[in-house]
Amino acid sequence: MSLPALNDRERRILEAVIQSYVETAEPTGSRSLARRFGFDVSPATIRNTMSDLEEKGYLYHPHTSAGRVPTDMAYRMYVDSLMRLAPVALPLPDQDDLMERLAAGGSAIENILRCAAQSLGLLTQEL
Repeated sequence: MSLPALNDRERRILEAVIQSYVETAEPTGSRSLARRFGFDVSPATIRNTMSDLEEKGYLYHPHTSAGRVPTDMAYRMYVDSLMRLAPVALPLPDQDDLMERLAAGGSAIENILRCAAQSLGLLTQEL
């Protein structure tokens, strides 16, 4: 299934609506988007763009005076756009270290997963 194409403004506004809705679980209005995300257009322009996104099936509003809420199609587009990001290549020494750690884990799946989690933690410098 092909998703309707979005121009740059529509994409940016849709991403802002999704981010706002994920954080607040409340319908998002054009004025709050204009204030919060600092778009260089008026709330009326944002409202018109949100209306266009609603016609394309990316947004809906629960009732006339409410803000907009992302649809499943909007989330699909958002996830697909995240997946198109270029993978980060590890430097060769880190790749070798990772392969050694995974190989040392033995054949038990628990050991391999534990070793992989430890290796990823070390490589990303996270807990």
